[in-house]
Amino acid sequence: MSDMKLEVLVLPVSDVDRAKEFYENLNFRMDIDYVGDDGFRVVQLTPPGSECSIIIGKGVSAAEPGSVQGLHLVVFDIEATRAELVDRGVDVGEIFHDAGGVFHKPGSEGRVPGADPKGGSYASFAAFSDPDGNGWVLQEIKERAPGR
Repeated sequence: MSDMKLEVLVLPVSDVDRAKEFYENLNFRMDIDYVGDDGFRVVQLTPPGSECSIIIGKGVSAAEPGSVQGLHLVVFDIEATRAELVDRGVDVGEIFHDAGGVFHKPGSEGRVPGADPKGGSYASFAAFSDPDGNGWVLQEIKERAPGR
């Protein structure tokens, strides 16, 4: 099968300028801010080090603002990244790991405070939301699983 690369995720937001400012504060690179006819607007931003971008705008999604949940930003050092985001004014929750030791569940079910006690990759998380409530999760990966 041919390669298929995830390039863009569309996030529904209610206030494009507010969302753009939020994501630029996260150090996302602003790739394009296009304004078309009838108020149509596309803003594409890319997280640092990512090949996948997000698009916010007006007229780009029929979804309710804040309805996208569980977006993951993979980081090498979750404590340092969380501290940097908090310094930038982002309301990032405390670091947690899952009681079952695998992937976290939605909401706060099964969350155990603190990083994974074994220090395992893929096992420590911290959550935050954009101004509309679109939910993001930081996930620490220091060593990738084979084939990744």
